[in-house]
Amino acid sequence: MITKKLGKRIKELRAQTGLSQEKFALKIEMDRTYFASVEAGKRNISIINIKKISDGLGISLSKLFEGIEE
Repeated sequence: MITKKLGKRIKELRAQTGLSQEKFALKIEMDRTYFASVEAGKRNISIINIKKISDGLGISLSKLFEGIEE
């Protein structure tokens, strides 16, 4: 499922920043429990929130979706 694949990708990229879920969620002004559910692949996340995440990671949207196929 695409939500699980995207969540896994986000988690991997966030881990590379060295930030916890809580610190990253604060950085991008997103509720930590919501962000945790995104990483777990339990949310059908909006493009606005996907953009917040990519900006927080310092990467483009295309880079965020790299390697994710359905």
